[in-house]
Amino acid sequence: MTPRVLLLGGHGKISRLLTPLILSRSWQLTSMIRDSPQKPTITALGKDQPGELEVLVSSLEEIKTQAQAQSIIDSTSPNYVVFSAGSGGKGGPERTLAIDRDACIAFARASVATPSVTKFIVVSYIGSRKSKAAWWSEGEWKACQEANDGVLKSYYPAKLAADECLTALSAKRGAGFAGISLRPGSLTEEEGEGKVALGQTAARGSVRRGDVARVAMGLLESESVKSCWLDLLEGGETVEGAVRRCVSEGIDCKEGEDVEGMAKEWA
Repeated sequence: MTPRVLLLGGHGKISRLLTPLILSRSWQLTSMIRDSPQKPTITALGKDQPGELEVLVSSLEEIKTQAQAQSIIDSTSPNYVVFSAGSGGKGGPERTLAIDRDACIAFARASVATPSVTKFIVVSYIGSRKSKAAWWSEGEWKACQEANDGVLKSYYPAKLAADECLTALSAKRGAGFAGISLRPGSLTEEEGEGKVALGQTAARGSVRRGDVARVAMGLLESESVKSCWLDLLEGGETVEGAVRRCVSEGIDCKEGEDVEGMAKEWA
């Protein structure tokens, strides 16, 4: 069976790098974008690719409920869903919550409720957690908290809620479904394929957007990946090697988080 992917936030920078990777595998892709003027940019990404590309114009900002998200899931029939969308800091805290939290949660709930959807990847960020990671220093954790309470004070609670909800729902659905939070550090525009650190990384650092897209593609292709949180920075491994290692070793960066509390709140 040819996989079918629903890419939410299709005009975003990571999504535009992920789109040709998906299509190059001869997969079917529905890229959901906000506005019709964005359509030619996405359509051009499918030129001369063996995969099948459809572009759906629908604003994530308008998705408030699971039922609304379910309607899109039903109409596009994906096997995998990728949420790589965000307000980009535009529109204030209300828009951040509407997209990064509410729309993401609505699609997570709809995806988990749909048996034919077996994988959901959300592009989050490395600081989206409530507790200090055991492999971080106190200094790293303090810097993370200062960022979350400062410049990321609207973004942090939105992303954290989406990550926790996906984690709780994935655990409730159980085997056969992978809910993955991919958590890059600061994003750079550097071109070309770099090397990465994936899994239990340092708390701060940067990574190329293209490498985020390549890791996401690797996770989509993996038949044995389980639900997990994976931090991502620039590092010393190839993307393929890092994905293979994390999947085979069952790496999960939500270690230390209150998983029972997530279940009570979200599932």
